[in-house]
Amino acid sequence: MNPFLEKPKKIDDTIMNFKEMYPKSYNKCDVSPYTKTRIILMNGTEVEAVFFSHNFQRHCNNNDLRRELALTRRIEQQQQKLLINLKPIEENILEQTIGYEQLAVDLTARLAKMEPDTNVRNALNFALLEDFDHLYRYSDLLELEYGILPEKLVGCYTEIMPGRPTIAQHRYPFDSVKQATNFKDAELSTKLHTMIITAAEQQTMNYYMNVGSFYTSEIGRKLFQEIGMIEEQHVSQYGSLIDPTATWLEMLLMHEYTECYLYYSCFMDETDPYVKCIFECFFEKEVAHLHKAVELLQKYEGKDYTSVIPDGEFPELLTLGPNIEYVRDILSQTVNNTANLEGYIPVEQLPKDASFFKYQNIVTNCNDICIVPSHLIIDKYINKNCMDYRFEICSNPIPALQNRCEDNTTVGRV
Repeated sequence: MNPFLEKPKKIDDTIMNFKEMYPKSYNKCDVSPYTKTRIILMNGTEVEAVFFSHNFQRHCNNNDLRRELALTRRIEQQQQKLLINLKPIEENILEQTIGYEQLAVDLTARLAKMEPDTNVRNALNFALLEDFDHLYRYSDLLELEYGILPEKLVGCYTEIMPGRPTIAQHRYPFDSVKQATNFKDAELSTKLHTMIITAAEQQTMNYYMNVGSFYTSEIGRKLFQEIGMIEEQHVSQYGSLIDPTATWLEMLLMHEYTECYLYYSCFMDETDPYVKCIFECFFEKEVAHLHKAVELLQKYEGKDYTSVIPDGEFPELLTLGPNIEYVRDILSQTVNNTANLEGYIPVEQLPKDASFFKYQNIVTNCNDICIVPSHLIIDKYINKNCMDYRFEICSNPIPALQNRCEDNTTVGRV
């Protein structure tokens, strides 16, 4: 599939009325976990498109171009509003959070397995173990406070057990900045992966920073606050991989191409007929947006789209599914790694005066782990049930993380 060769609709013909914009929500009791995660992914992709467009407008002094951005942005907003309302009213904040973290785990693993660039792949594998641990912390909170088994929400496709402990994930901000990718030399798949993962993690960050204060228990509010801070680190890491030398119009083209790729991937992967039709419809809208971006790039910068995307044929499509063995493999190899400026090294190789330890000392108030919410929630669960909640096909591959009666706070940290 090459979206540049598709005949686009007129953009005005893709504007929806309010009846079209409000969808039928999925049934939370029988929806596929991957239907939910695809919806979350595309919602985040639309939010990123809107944020990018607003920032482009604020850095542009040509009102004709700003009007073109406003038109496309309005339709992106309509698409986002439809997608977010596929979520049913009765699905609570924490149930949807499990979907966010399942997406983070399985999307990151899939992208890492497909990624040809070592620098980008290392970034994906590093954050993978952290989102994996977030899924475990939120799952214990869900079972503790609602009595809902998270394994049913993830469809038993994604394991729920400790990864790199969340307490070990708090790092000095300098270590979140990585080596940028040169889009002129990078594979098309690498360009797409950096755009996709940045949008997905940004949506998770946005979700937690906004819904956390609406959560109904203090320990839950604190957990959202802590993990929300880690998601900010992830967005900083992934965003730093995107080529900063690309022009605004080149990035507009990349955004629209990424949306085309994702909607087409989701359309091909989706099993729910109603949601599948939505993905197909939105793919057609994005083709129109892509062709408009081609036109604007040519008009205002005198560049053909092939200067940004030489071959418009989609690379291997993205599918969402189980990645249990891959996650276990990365966990067994790199759980003790931490970030060190542009790289990643085992925490024991850091000098004693490293910024990681200084920052840890600040946020834990001189190593008072009893103030760290991600630890407290597991401690609270164990105190009530004698062991933590997990869904695992066999014991954790890290011996230090196998004890279900005590939360480990040293792996990846000491």
